[in-house]
Amino acid sequence: MRQHIVPLLIVELEDRNYHLLAACRFENGAEGFWVIDTGASKTVFDKNLAEHYDLLENDADTEIRSAGIGESILETSLGRLHPFSLNGLTVEQMKVALLDLAHINRLYYEAADRHICGLIGSDFLLHYRAVIDYGTQEMALDAVPTLPFD
Repeated sequence: MRQHIVPLLIVELEDRNYHLLAACRFENGAEGFWVIDTGASKTVFDKNLAEHYDLLENDADTEIRSAGIGESILETSLGRLHPFSLNGLTVEQMKVALLDLAHINRLYYEAADRHICGLIGSDFLLHYRAVIDYGTQEMALDAVPTLPFD
């Protein structure tokens, strides 16, 4: 089993409030950062970055509703990301929930001068059998995933 290592950046947004980021590169050469969110069930992408995804039709079988720690439910759209790479590992097209992440980007820009394109959730982490090592600040992914995205 081949492992692919992705360097992680640990960002302190507030005093002792840490978040893990992974840099990515899109097909058009643009760069962004993903927040590694082990508590999220679904990967979320910024709907403001429309050049990096195709919008999918929502129907009764694919409707997605997102909720955070708060009580409110966020209505989301569904998209299919164009391929991107994490430290050379190409991530093929995958379905994602689309949300407006402008408020998250303001926070990350002020705290760490970083642009967030999305949050990697457990669907991605399970698919690639991710292992996060805080000591080395790396995430190991199976280069050949065994679980399907859809």
